[in-house]
Amino acid sequence: MLLERYLERIGSEAIQRALDLDGPRPALVRPTTDPKFGDFQINGAMKLGKELGKPPRELAQPIAEALGGIDAIERAEVAGPGFVNIHLSHAWIASRLTEALRDDVHDGVPRVERPETIVVDFSSPNIAKQMHVGHLRSTIIGDAIARILDSVGHEVIRDNHLGDWGTQFGLLIVGMREWGSEDALQADPIAELERVYKLASERAGKDEAFADLARAELAKLQSGDVENRKLWEHFVEVSRTALDAVYDELEVSFDEWLGESAYHDALPGVVETLLAKGIAREDDGAVCIFWGEVEDAPKSLRKQKTPFIVQKKDGAFLYSTTDIATVLYRKEQLGADRALYVVDNRQGLHFQQLFAAMKLLDVDMTLEHVGFGTVLGRDGKPLRTRDASGHVITLASLLAESKERARARIEEGIAEGRLRVRPEEIENVSSVVGIGAVKYADLRQNRLSDYQFDWDKMISFQGNAGPYLQYAYARCASIFAKGGLDMDATARTATITLEAPAEVTLGKHMLRFADVVHQAAATSQPHLVCEHIYELARAFNGFYAECPVLDAEGPTRDSRLGLTALTARQIRRGLGLVGIGVVDRM
Repeated sequence: MLLERYLERIGSEAIQRALDLDGPRPALVRPTTDPKFGDFQINGAMKLGKELGKPPRELAQPIAEALGGIDAIERAEVAGPGFVNIHLSHAWIASRLTEALRDDVHDGVPRVERPETIVVDFSSPNIAKQMHVGHLRSTIIGDAIARILDSVGHEVIRDNHLGDWGTQFGLLIVGMREWGSEDALQADPIAELERVYKLASERAGKDEAFADLARAELAKLQSGDVENRKLWEHFVEVSRTALDAVYDELEVSFDEWLGESAYHDALPGVVETLLAKGIAREDDGAVCIFWGEVEDAPKSLRKQKTPFIVQKKDGAFLYSTTDIATVLYRKEQLGADRALYVVDNRQGLHFQQLFAAMKLLDVDMTLEHVGFGTVLGRDGKPLRTRDASGHVITLASLLAESKERARARIEEGIAEGRLRVRPEEIENVSSVVGIGAVKYADLRQNRLSDYQFDWDKMISFQGNAGPYLQYAYARCASIFAKGGLDMDATARTATITLEAPAEVTLGKHMLRFADVVHQAAATSQPHLVCEHIYELARAFNGFYAECPVLDAEGPTRDSRLGLTALTARQIRRGLGLVGIGVVDRM
């Protein structure tokens, strides 16, 4: 059940009934800013005051009285100039939590009423290059958004739109023939391809004949030359092996790997269509969209002086052309209703122009640029993708360091008696905690914001960090282990009641889980889930400190075990929605 939607409905019905209106009016339900004023606030009387010509407070009183007979509401009070503060019934909350406890499939999170087919385009590294720290945000934000959308019932297609077609492959083809080693390519494919590309690029900058040869080999590749195509496929194959290793570490997967090459044959048709419809025109041999000349162009682009180039004067196509072909494919072949592009904010203008072009082409599909900010170093400047020696800081090396740092913290905690991890579990726990720490440090931020990368804050068992939440889950699991109880069996039989203040605080927070997940899905904001899980862990720790669980008796023990089980499941599911794992013992 979505709590705010339910309260909005019963609030709207109460307004219509109390004021004898001819139709429903919005209740305008909002959470209160201070718990002492209740749980939610109905603001509808404020708006109705103008419509009906009466003081809002005069309208609010009968609304509050009409809400009094509803099971969900313990009491409703008029406050201020005409707000209606709602206090939810503890018995009703407990009943909803018990229902969620029985739902071992979704934990009380309902499916959307109108599921869509949604393509999530994320990560998108270049073939023949290492994934570096700059790929981190797109990869884990995109994965989290895909998981959240899937969890509420949408059909999600995860697409890794690889950079696998372009100038660098002409250089790689001639470079591999000149300097390449097949043994090195098999041993460390990306390192060998990068070495060869660097040599070829430097040579092309000094030797025009070599540059011409590279361009000729690229043209042969793109026209279907068998030998060049075989080389290119080999580059892609060995690169995929290296990419898959990083994705396996991150537990990120894709449904499609449709890179730029997949759309090459469609590009001439894209240009022809744009010309035929008068959207684009030739200019000095190139084909461009000049926004100031397009009658239906959005106002925001009319003054854009730089055109949207779809074909260069030498006949080459660009990202813009490929992206148009990609949208057409996703609509026509995948049947997508929406496509989300998880790409950093700096590409905002490109996507604004792409989406405008698709609208001019009458493509009925929702397109959204899901932008994000920059990862900053401790100096407050963008995190460097190369070290002091000029070497790329790879994503694989970053993840390896996170696991080592987590291992050091875990061994320290074991030595001090704070953590209970068996020797044979240390490697797995270090991996789950280390990778989870990197992900959570990023995902807990509003994606539009820049954030500072700080190892010490990231791998911490205190405060708003991934290990703190994983430890809270392990604490829940330890209660069942200590009592010799099965958590899932308890969830099938326990009946939750809310009596002690700490129980009420915990229960009210868990009641909002479904709303948070749906809001995160609707707005592509994974940090909302992270915020909920962090506050849940804090509420549970307060409950754990004040309310004995195993030492309680009768129905109270049963209820507290149920609260603990539901807490564990929300933490596990919530972290799972952002791609973070848990362990039972820590």
